Amino acid sequence: MPHHNVHVGLENMVRDMLGEPETSEDVPGKQESEAREGNVTYGIDDVPAWYLCIFMALQHYLTMIGAIVAIPFILCPALCMQETDPDRSNIISTMIFVTGLITWLQATFGCRLPIVQGGTISFLVPTLAILGLPAWRCPPAEELQAMTDEERRTVWTSRMCELSGAIAVSALFQVFLGYFGVIGSMLKFVTPLTIAPTVALVGLTLFDHAAEAASGQWGIAAGTFTLLTVFSQCMGGVSVPTLSWKRSTGCSVQWFPLFKLFPVLLTIAIMWFVCLILTLTNALPVGHPARTDLKLVIIEDAPWFRVPYPGQWGTPTVSVAGVLGMLAGVLACTVESISYYPTTARMCAAPPPPLHAINRGLGTEGLGTVLAGLWGSGNGTNTFGENVGAIGVTKVGSRRVIQWAAGLMVLQGVVGKLGAVFIIIPQPVVGGLFCVMFGMISAFGLSALQYVDLNSSRNLYIIGFSLFFPLVLTRWMAVHSGVIQTGVEALDAVLQVLLSTSILVGGVLGCLLDNLIPGTDEERGLAAWAKEMALEAAGATQGGDTYDFPVGMALIRRWKWTSYLPFMPTYEAGKFTALLTRKKDS
Repeated sequence: MPHHNVHVGLENMVRDMLGEPETSEDVPGKQESEAREGNVTYGIDDVPAWYLCIFMALQHYLTMIGAIVAIPFILCPALCMQETDPDRSNIISTMIFVTGLITWLQATFGCRLPIVQGGTISFLVPTLAILGLPAWRCPPAEELQAMTDEERRTVWTSRMCELSGAIAVSALFQVFLGYFGVIGSMLKFVTPLTIAPTVALVGLTLFDHAAEAASGQWGIAAGTFTLLTVFSQCMGGVSVPTLSWKRSTGCSVQWFPLFKLFPVLLTIAIMWFVCLILTLTNALPVGHPARTDLKLVIIEDAPWFRVPYPGQWGTPTVSVAGVLGMLAGVLACTVESISYYPTTARMCAAPPPPLHAINRGLGTEGLGTVLAGLWGSGNGTNTFGENVGAIGVTKVGSRRVIQWAAGLMVLQGVVGKLGAVFIIIPQPVVGGLFCVMFGMISAFGLSALQYVDLNSSRNLYIIGFSLFFPLVLTRWMAVHSGVIQTGVEALDAVLQVLLSTSILVGGVLGCLLDNLIPGTDEERGLAAWAKEMALEAAGATQGGDTYDFPVGMALIRRWKWTSYLPFMPTYEAGKFTALLTRKKDS
């Protein structure tokens, strides 16, 4: 059955369930849709019905909320905040709110891929390094306890302002790299042997976080990833009978592909209910991480309505040490996002992202990090690997779903108690989800190796070393945090951050080794990779209108000068250089 007929029939069925009238667009043959390649239910340009979008968007929200909430629990103690400080929930709401704004901006005007942009663990490493400098270390606990509430607030807000300024200024570097096309011009050096270790190490590095969350109750975690596996991989073709009503025919039974569309949502709901039963029967001791009443205080303390705003903690401050430290996080996120763009496009059956989309995506990500810093989230932004993995699990790659998810994030960032409801998901359930999601990311990274010759000892050497050595180095750096002593504290912090980021180390190693060690193009997989990713593409015609702006394209195409701008959909690579050459010759 053609892809269009599948999802149109699905929307007709759900509309019948809601009693809505059928339109001419719902009749197969009345609306043409280009068939897509790939096993997806909804492709990138498909627009599911709004009621399906809400549930699909909720899946993405639930997928990212665990990672978002985990960041403040690490960040707040480093800021010298007390555990009972009510502003902790305000920081969480700010992060969710900013994530929604940036995600909508990225999906609508940025790279236009269905990706979620939000807080990242990559920025925690430089953050902890900066706050570990002598000027920003927390006062002794006794001294903090003796302070008044206003004095304690001054202590942590001054540190937040330092982080805000460092994040915002360092992100301008990524804005420059993206919108001016610097990164796009370097994509020829980003080969499959660069992508594979970079993306694979995202999942491999995060196994500590998955293990920590799942270890709270391994039975709950195992039940979570078992249900998710069964729903997404074994029951995708199973439909469930659902009663529907239609004016013309009355009540009827329709078959709905529940497990194919909502495996994550179903898994969370079932395991959350299991935890509720264990809590009500006191099968779990008080304080157990799987209890559903463990975090109820978060709902009680969260305000009903609060709109985050730039500079809410004070005016951001800027220091050289802070900016240089955060720059390492920006570089790590840049390398990671470059890897995610083609991976996401392939997963949602989209055309390969052209240079202008990649340039615009990186520039928009940098702009988002600037906004995140100014808003006082205490973190930057990066592509959420968990949500990229969710696309692979659910087979839903619609851009419209991500835009709805962004709306949910903005809403729940404003309505504090509404967002707090989802924050109390038991930690072992989140850990079980992570076991699947992080594994999916590692697998998609390794899938880039299909283009290279795996019988080549050269390639095997590069793969093995660029995967194994970063894990060794970062683990050693974590144990010996003060081993770098150059005499310049800012330089020490930068080197500590760079060498502690496995994603950056692995990506740089893979890139350098693949471009320096002799090897044929066929051996390195460059011909197949260039054809797959279309890195040589010059501009507007590539990818059809998938990566065009949603508005104003007629005007942009009339303006000839837009073809010189690396972030415009009409950009033609090399045209500006050719123009300068002609002027020089004349």
